[in-house]
Amino acid sequence: MGKVSNQSLQGISAVTFIVSSMKVSVEFYESLGFKRLFGGADADFTSFQVGACYLNIASGEKEKSTLWGRVIFYVDDVDKMYQRALKSNMRPLTQPADAPWGERYFHLRDPDENELSFAKPLNS
Repeated sequence: MGKVSNQSLQGISAVTFIVSSMKVSVEFYESLGFKRLFGGADADFTSFQVGACYLNIASGEKEKSTLWGRVIFYVDDVDKMYQRALKSNMRPLTQPADAPWGERYFHLRDPDENELSFAKPLNS
């Protein structure tokens, strides 16, 4: 693939874990002092503040899923990163979209099926 400038990559924003019980997981992380920013026990997606980054948990059937979670990278421009992926003959899992938690994002799997998300806060 060659050497490529990553000036559009800003850093890792969050790690997302797939959990079998949102209620149990929310209680677990809140009991450890994690500050919940979005979601909750009855949600499909919950986000906690961890310093300048985030820990997200998403509902899923762990036994039936090969998805362990995802790493979220902040980028300067989500749509440009999406176009870059397409030009590199990659097949993103989603198109860029605005999420209710305040980010524009899309998902992509690497060659080993690890899930990556490229995102940017909507208010920036």
